[in-house]
Amino acid sequence: MMSQPTTTQVNGGANLAGENARSTANRVAHSAAEATQDCAEYYVSEPAKDLFGLAKDYAKEKPDVAAMWAFGLGVIVGWKLKP
Repeated sequence: MMSQPTTTQVNGGANLAGENARSTANRVAHSAAEATQDCAEYYVSEPAKDLFGLAKDYAKEKPDVAAMWAFGLGVIVGWKLKP
């Protein structure tokens, strides 16, 4: 004759499965967060480096135009920031 599992045995197995699932979900979420942060750092820092490099190259080629842009931007920012 087969014995029926008790409710403690059934619930204990469910709790163990739930803990394993939770642990796996946490591990996957942590890995995804790390990968996303690495990608975000790359896609924010690299374009910024490229833009600064382009601005430096432009300033070397046309220093008078770059100086006028810097002066104009300085005037506008100073005008907007004055109290």
